[in-house]
Amino acid sequence: MVTTSFTASSTTAAGVADAFSLRLTFVLFLTVVVITLFTALLTAPQRDEISEFYLGNRDMSPLRNGLAMCGDYLSAATLLGSTGLVALTGYDGLLYLCGTVVAWMMVLLLIAEPLRNAGKFTLGDALARRLPLQQRQVRLALTVCTLAVCTLYLVAQLVGSIALMTQFVGEPGPNTRMTIVIIIGSIVTIYAAIGGMPGATFIQVVKAVMLVAGVTIVTVMVLNRFNWNVDSLLSSAVAGSNLGDAYLQPGLRYGGGPISKLDFLSLQLAIVLGLAALPHVMMRLLAPRQTRVLRTSVLWAVGLVAFVCLMAGIMGLGATAVVGRETIADIDHKGDAAVLLLAGELGGEFLTAIVSALAFVTLLAVAAGLTLAAASSVAHDLYGEVIRKGKAKETEELGVARIAAVAMGVLAMVIALLAWGTNTATLAFLAFAIAASAILPTIVYSLFWRGFAARGALLSLYGGLACSVLLVLFSPVVSSTPDSVYPNADFAWFPLQNPGIVSIPAGFLLGWLGSFLSPPQDETVYEDFEVRALIGADQR
Repeated sequence: MVTTSFTASSTTAAGVADAFSLRLTFVLFLTVVVITLFTALLTAPQRDEISEFYLGNRDMSPLRNGLAMCGDYLSAATLLGSTGLVALTGYDGLLYLCGTVVAWMMVLLLIAEPLRNAGKFTLGDALARRLPLQQRQVRLALTVCTLAVCTLYLVAQLVGSIALMTQFVGEPGPNTRMTIVIIIGSIVTIYAAIGGMPGATFIQVVKAVMLVAGVTIVTVMVLNRFNWNVDSLLSSAVAGSNLGDAYLQPGLRYGGGPISKLDFLSLQLAIVLGLAALPHVMMRLLAPRQTRVLRTSVLWAVGLVAFVCLMAGIMGLGATAVVGRETIADIDHKGDAAVLLLAGELGGEFLTAIVSALAFVTLLAVAAGLTLAAASSVAHDLYGEVIRKGKAKETEELGVARIAAVAMGVLAMVIALLAWGTNTATLAFLAFAIAASAILPTIVYSLFWRGFAARGALLSLYGGLACSVLLVLFSPVVSSTPDSVYPNADFAWFPLQNPGIVSIPAGFLLGWLGSFLSPPQDETVYEDFEVRALIGADQR
């Protein structure tokens, strides 16, 4: 899925897997890391050209580019968090998985092709072409939002790597946490700083292939366990849940009242709309040289993501049927251990190690894409266009991009260590809410509204960001509940944990208001932009 649901207290102190699985996981993970790092160094940009660093080899086949999109998007939560959600909540967990596929359909139908046609290296290039008179102010605002989204999501991945380790060793000490974060963060930084887009693409393709193969193997073993009879799987899952027919009916997780239902709707809005505005996903949309390659690539991505989500649903049901819902909940109340327990029951220590190593690799791939997207925005939009006003040399901008990647990695590692104990799902959900509330309105208005003005873009970007953050600060995420950051305080006047249902309309409203209050726009600017966005040209 798109988020990670790991928490600091998600497992018991004893851990889930044994020492042999831990050692085998380490060997498998280290093997993948060594191979991918070596390949990333070989495929790293050989010339001091920013186009190669930002977009890499633009002659990739649609399948390879679709695999990279899939790898850039699906995180360890698809394998662990979403599977566990299905295992614990049945129908509601399956409904949660559907949001991912719907989100990709929106990208395919609304955003992908016109954005690729209008852009160059980053989204800032498309906005600069659409709003040329105040392009530097818009680029600055976009960079701020990009850094906010990438930092939150990257920290969620790094903290998730610590929580994943608790499945083996129980609650880790400070030294263990620091070691894990530094190792994962350093590897990610190398991928982004040295390998650029070619290096990140390779690890994303490897991750996607491994993820598809891994979930297929586990799912086949689940279905074989029940003689390929879906009715038998469902009835066994109902029996294993000890909840009766309620397990396959809506309301088990999100049916606690109107507030709970609104919270779920708010979450799904952020997921469906936020995907189209995630910086690392948008950067991947700009990579194909030809429009037809992009179109086919996104189709591949939609199919692969839908397939993995379907497999995650079957694995979740299989975990409940084979392991039992209460056993899963006793070991891990969030359900992240469900697929590991299922793997242990079906294939023993070896399969558990494979699944665990796969989870670590998924963390690496997503984190590498986020780091690269943040570094590109800082180097190209902030330094190259705002500070140097388009006069920076390519070697100069490339050096800034690599320094920015290192700085981003170090910052994320520091925040991840400080944020230990925070529910990382909150960080990821906030990242999606900011993307949907600040960046998406700017994209949609830029592409499809003739009257959109720079003032509207600035209000959408800054206003959507501020609205999302403020609503979370004054929500139960921060205070008033036992699971809050400050459980003993009570200043949560906003009742929902996910702000999207309010912040997303606010972002669109602010974009409209700012444009409405602006002077009339030059019609020829939009007409030229519209021709390029709708017709485009294959880029050299």
